[in-house]
Amino acid sequence: MAKGYWVSVYRTISDPEKLAAYNKLARSAVQAGGGRTLARGGRVVAHDAGIAERTVLVEFDTFEQAVAARESAAYQEALAALSDGVERDFRIIEGVD
Repeated sequence: MAKGYWVSVYRTISDPEKLAAYNKLARSAVQAGGGRTLARGGRVVAHDAGIAERTVLVEFDTFEQAVAARESAAYQEALAALSDGVERDFRIIEGVD
């Protein structure tokens, strides 16, 4: 069964306090959902139309687990805290076996 990944690329961070509140709640939600953060906010080299702001990569054992974690009540609480504090591109993708 293929793994699932959350890929989140931040275009702008307009409210660092909202992002901090989100990070605290999201960390717990990700762990409860079985996710493992592989990369968060490290160095980025962007190419083509890429933006070198903040990038986060989270791995789950399955694609379905990644989707379920995004839909969980705990993660929805984190999203409410984030609100309009950032502009980002968030995707759930299926890995290659």
